[in-house]
Amino acid sequence: MAIVRDLETVNAELQEQKERVENVDFKMITFSLAGKDYGVDIMNVKEIAKADKFTYVPNAASYVRGVYNLRGDIIPVIDLRSFFHLPVEQKENGIENMLILTIEERVYGTIVDKIDKVVGINSESIQPPHPIFGDINIKFISGVVEKQGDLYIILDGVRIFSISEDDKTKSRLPESGDTYYMPPAYVSPAAQEAPGTDISRAESALDFIRQSLPAIKRFYPSAINEAWLRGRFADWSVGRQGPELQLKDLAEADNFLARFYSPSTGSFWEDEYAAAIKAALPDQSSSSTIQIWNIGCGKGYETFSFACILKSRYPNSRFKIWANDNDIMAISQAPNMLFDLDEVPEYCRAHMVRGPNGYTFNQEIKDSILFEYHDVLNDNSLPDLDIILARDVLSFFQVPEQEKLVHEFTERLKSRGFVILGTNEELTGAEWRSMAKRPVSAFTQRE
Repeated sequence: MAIVRDLETVNAELQEQKERVENVDFKMITFSLAGKDYGVDIMNVKEIAKADKFTYVPNAASYVRGVYNLRGDIIPVIDLRSFFHLPVEQKENGIENMLILTIEERVYGTIVDKIDKVVGINSESIQPPHPIFGDINIKFISGVVEKQGDLYIILDGVRIFSISEDDKTKSRLPESGDTYYMPPAYVSPAAQEAPGTDISRAESALDFIRQSLPAIKRFYPSAINEAWLRGRFADWSVGRQGPELQLKDLAEADNFLARFYSPSTGSFWEDEYAAAIKAALPDQSSSSTIQIWNIGCGKGYETFSFACILKSRYPNSRFKIWANDNDIMAISQAPNMLFDLDEVPEYCRAHMVRGPNGYTFNQEIKDSILFEYHDVLNDNSLPDLDIILARDVLSFFQVPEQEKLVHEFTERLKSRGFVILGTNEELTGAEWRSMAKRPVSAFTQRE
């Protein structure tokens, strides 16, 4: 009788196990890395894709393959083989297999060797991870499971992509939504023939220029430089089409931006530009002491040029220039630079004295300038200002930072104070009005 009860118990347990196994409540996409089988929760899989064109991201971690255009969305792509320090299988045609994952509302691309199939299991059959499974760090494994004789290592996508802020800074893993250059999406022949397609394709190409410049040159398109960007793209596109419209590397980005910079960047202002700046200054200063903030002064050529112009324009006024830069080497050299007289423009020579090793600016000019190492995104301890000189500076800050600085301009400027930007930059808000013509770009607040 006991034997019968034992057999009944065994049969009941077997039936319970069978029912549990057949109760599929967890599905995963399986794939291979370096010859071993892995899986990831199907709920995290957005889609499966193949791709061969990824755009390089400067200074990214070694496992970051680049970024990819997923139907208009720019997503970061990591190579799981490199991430786990596994051998990388070389593809003859260069086409990689990708799982597009959604992790905590962000989209990522992951490169694997081979994508296999969907496997359904009962979650109770998943065993805790153990170091003997796989060649990867156990903290990235959520469990292991056997299905029809195959052993699968289930990866924890959240753990892989939930990088701490400190680690993110160190590894520079791009985030979905960041702006980077990507090759344009495929346009079908039917779409190419559709009315208005030339315009839309041009806009699409311009969008990719906008996306590439931050990644390659840390130049951030915004309302401040939009007019120039559109004009430059119109010139750039002459004689180019398709892939030729793209910025593929640093050399092409440099070529594209070469016309952006103001005259005499990194040197004394040439006579013609200096005369234009002088002509743009108001007839009378707003106070006996003129307060100026010079952002991004570099080695000081710009600052000295402007100081000499101010002295010529307002000979009876005192002025003080707060000259800031975050290049500590450049800013430390600025106060004590020596020059050959031949390299100094004519309008500066009256303000120079000769020393034993060369010419330098006289004490009056030097005393009017305070060169200071400073990041302008931090607190700026300044008085109310008459002039802000920020040539070709704002465009190299991210857009929220541009907005922050422009807001600070409005707070710092005195009534009738004005801002001098780069030749190809502008303040477009309703509260600003232009007060000069090219090559000077100067703006004052509307009263």
